[in-house]
Amino acid sequence: MSDEEQEGRDRRTSDAPVDLSRERETFVRQFLRKGVELTESLLVENRALVAKLEQLERENTRLRAQIASDDAIRDLIRKIDSLEAERNELLTRSTELEETRRESEVRNDQIEQELHDLANLYIASHHLHTTLSVRGVIQRLIELLQQLIGAEQCAIYLMDPAGGAARPVGADGVEVSDLPVLQVGEGPIGEVMMTGLARIQDDPTIGGTLEEPIAVLPMMVREQPVGAIAVARVFEQKSRWAAVDHELFKLLGSHAGNALVAANLYADARGALAALEGIDAHLNLSNS
Repeated sequence: MSDEEQEGRDRRTSDAPVDLSRERETFVRQFLRKGVELTESLLVENRALVAKLEQLERENTRLRAQIASDDAIRDLIRKIDSLEAERNELLTRSTELEETRRESEVRNDQIEQELHDLANLYIASHHLHTTLSVRGVIQRLIELLQQLIGAEQCAIYLMDPAGGAARPVGADGVEVSDLPVLQVGEGPIGEVMMTGLARIQDDPTIGGTLEEPIAVLPMMVREQPVGAIAVARVFEQKSRWAAVDHELFKLLGSHAGNALVAANLYADARGALAALEGIDAHLNLSNS
């Protein structure tokens, strides 16, 4: 098989859509077991306390029925008082366990959400860098915007090497051919590419257009803007930006540019080993 045929086959493989939900759920499931085991342990202990309480109440009833004399009454009263004190102690312990169980459930929910957020960040970074195809990076970036951010309409722009203008290289919800070339510094997208500062509306439900997006993220490479990601609209179920959305915005802005640079350099090389040619010179340069 020729190098061209092998490279084409590699690109088709790396360009294939991936099921991010399955990878996220696999990543989260292994962290949830301990919380479930703790909750089950608390439930078992609580059931044992309830059973003990029921036994004490039965004994209390039986003792009251056996009272037949004054001396027996005094002894039984003392026993009853002792049982009542034990009963109250068990009730207090049961209440404490129930509160602990509720707190554990709340914390488990928080941990589950944190793990989902961590999985989203991991998946976003992993999938941008696992393909060394320029087209694959653009495709996966759009998939991440759809599935993790909830973008219904978005576009990706890259600046010309000479600067001054930026052209669309990818989009969803609109044809790339329908998007204009932008001037750096003009309009919301152009201003973000000039300043390197993101612009994100507080309320994503207001909607927008690609001329006035609700979110514009600069794509940075070593603190230099090389393009921008614009989100015009989000899906209806997206009622607000979550904390993880802002972290995803930062991650996509910083990693997308680097992934495109790596994929572009790799495209001109004849395989991974060829792409590493000359690395010794750079290592020597960095150590000098």
